[in-house]
Amino acid sequence: RILQYFHTTAEDYTIIFTSGCTAALKLVAEAFPWIPEGTKQPSSRFCYLTDSHTSVVGMRGITASMNVLSVPIKPKEILLSEKNRLPAEEQNCMTPHLFSYPAQSNFSGIKYPLSWIQDIKSGKLRPIKIPGKWFVLLDAASYVSSSPLDLGVHQADFIPISFYKIFGFPTGLGALLVTNRIAPLLRKTYFGGGTAAAYLAGEDFYFPRKSIAERFEDGTVSFLDIIALKHGFDVLEKLTGGMEKIKQHTFALAHYTYTVLSALKYANGAPVVRIYSDTDFSNPDVQGPIINFNVLDDNGEVIGFSQVDKMASLYNIHVRTGCFCNTGACQMHLNISNGDIQRNLQAGHVCGDDIDLVDGRPTGSVRISFGYMSSFEDAQTFLKFIIATRLSKSDTDIPFQSSVTKLMTESVPDDHPSFNNADKLCLIPRISDRELRNNSSATKTTVSWQPPEAEAESIRAAVSETAVPTCRRGGKPITVTNIYLYPIKSCSAFEVTEWPVGNQGLLYDRNWMVVNQNGVCMTQKQEPRLCLVNPSVDLKKKVMVIQAEGMDPISVSLEENTGKEAVICESKVCSHRVKTYDCGERIADWFSLFLGHPCRLIRQSSDMKNRSNQKNTKGLASATNISLSLVNEAQYLLINVASILQLKEYISARLEEPLEIEELIRRFRANIVISAPESFEEEEWAEISIGALQFQVVGPCSRCQIICIDQQSGERNKEFLQSLSAARGRKTNFGIYLMNQTSRSSFPDILSVGSQVLPVLKENTEIQPPTSSEE
Repeated sequence: RILQYFHTTAEDYTIIFTSGCTAALKLVAEAFPWIPEGTKQPSSRFCYLTDSHTSVVGMRGITASMNVLSVPIKPKEILLSEKNRLPAEEQNCMTPHLFSYPAQSNFSGIKYPLSWIQDIKSGKLRPIKIPGKWFVLLDAASYVSSSPLDLGVHQADFIPISFYKIFGFPTGLGALLVTNRIAPLLRKTYFGGGTAAAYLAGEDFYFPRKSIAERFEDGTVSFLDIIALKHGFDVLEKLTGGMEKIKQHTFALAHYTYTVLSALKYANGAPVVRIYSDTDFSNPDVQGPIINFNVLDDNGEVIGFSQVDKMASLYNIHVRTGCFCNTGACQMHLNISNGDIQRNLQAGHVCGDDIDLVDGRPTGSVRISFGYMSSFEDAQTFLKFIIATRLSKSDTDIPFQSSVTKLMTESVPDDHPSFNNADKLCLIPRISDRELRNNSSATKTTVSWQPPEAEAESIRAAVSETAVPTCRRGGKPITVTNIYLYPIKSCSAFEVTEWPVGNQGLLYDRNWMVVNQNGVCMTQKQEPRLCLVNPSVDLKKKVMVIQAEGMDPISVSLEENTGKEAVICESKVCSHRVKTYDCGERIADWFSLFLGHPCRLIRQSSDMKNRSNQKNTKGLASATNISLSLVNEAQYLLINVASILQLKEYISARLEEPLEIEELIRRFRANIVISAPESFEEEEWAEISIGALQFQVVGPCSRCQIICIDQQSGERNKEFLQSLSAARGRKTNFGIYLMNQTSRSSFPDILSVGSQVLPVLKENTEIQPPTSSEE
């Protein structure tokens, strides 16, 4: 059935099942008949397009170990490779070379010509000028998810695929399609269960199975998932009418979204997004249903992809961000040099993290993709999200906006089929040039947040790290106004006027957390009602009392009891394994009853209190010795009342209703609240002292959707994160993380309300009043 799906037969191709596309690529690298450097024969070359997935580029690690050279080829270079034709006397060389390229870029969605397969194999195109016989590896993983592939016409030698990308199931199963012409030439050193026709344990004797598939499928294949493939293909055909209709359907959605997205403008004419594309989305044969972009502010500056991701999650939209395991394409489109990549690494950025800007330049982008299950409503939802978060509310009635919901539709022509229950034509959205022109002139940018004149005039004098900290101009001191701890992670705050400080932060802060029946940490993102659980700690009685409306209070001893120990793996606490112990059935039943589904309360075990977070302790001398509880980032989170007040005015104006400062303070879930004269001046501090306690500033707190949850009702309002993003320009930072420099005193440290805060500025920091673009 698989061969039929790709329009070929067992006479031409063999299917080798693997754990995925990556395993298939690794198999090719290991088994290809390379001729290494240093032999009497001309040596082999592995060439790959720079616009390739990491798993393709990673093949060079295997070829290097075999003393085979790898050569990256830029897309533009392959188009010029006709000049690499060899003289007649060198055309009979049979040294095998391998060229790999993607049928569709997983970064931008461009479809590279399938005609390259035959052109390269025939010698019409040559990636590099070297004698030998070229074989072609076509990375089809992205392509076959939304486009038909005819191997009867385009006979690549190796085609790795991943089935879940075609119909969403099953994960962990892929295949390598190998042309039978090269299959006998493949080499294999390791032999696993089921691959040997005969072998001896006592002597070096091994005879492989005759079948190529059996020879390379080590161990037991995932036979239940393989059986499920037939049903996957059947359902896909029944629902859609075939891959050609999927191709047209997904392209229609991408074309519409691209057209509208590229036309969105701010009032000053600046584009709302920067799209990274090699085509104009006019032809489904050269462009797949992928749109890669970055969101811009009205000054043309990139808004970091992690901020866009956070905002999208408020609208239940899932986007991919970063470089998408395709560094080559990312560098090409974002103009990132090799030196930039290395400098970004030194700055702490690694693949997959949320460091989206380094020195103001993007480290990656945002990608949306359409599949066979995507609908026109999905495209509209995404566009409305961009409009709602980048354009002000006063723009909701512009002509373009009304056209989003009242688009003209027309029947699909015979040569451009889409699917709707396979036999019906779906509606393809159209938008007129007039509507796009109206949109360009009618949209308006979000109102800039201008700081009060008095604040703009108040500029703090710079203080070096070695200088004695001083109070503000005018002598107004900074003091601690509130102290909060959160004994149970993601539950309500417990406010105190003074509290002991331990080696992990405030004593008992986030020592417990609620987990689901699979042992995964639950937060307010998944369960907003956690904020209605009110824990309080009684140090004299050595108990934590837990209360919630409609529930009898229940207490948990502060004394550790490690009788029932469990390991919670990857529990969303900075992706670290956290060793904990269970607090028992009684408390588990209490939480399960209140939340309405099975869950348990667990506590961090004392022998795991040396967990450190390397990402946020960068630059701290004692980073490896810093101890963390079940916090996400650092020991303490500090916010400034002045910053809250300024944000309060902005959010109140957007909500068109009054807002209490106490509500905002609760939403930001800080440990330490201070009153400083200047808003956001805390972001310029390197160190602070509070009484006898010394703290180092780790960095800003990048906010997520939890601030959208009312901490007294559990209700969500996405306007809060949107307002923070709009107010702060291109970021959602609010508050700073602190790490405590442990005192050597034998007396317990105490943090108290009313204590004076003495900050030290960052080295070589010139304090400026916030500009409208920054604030």
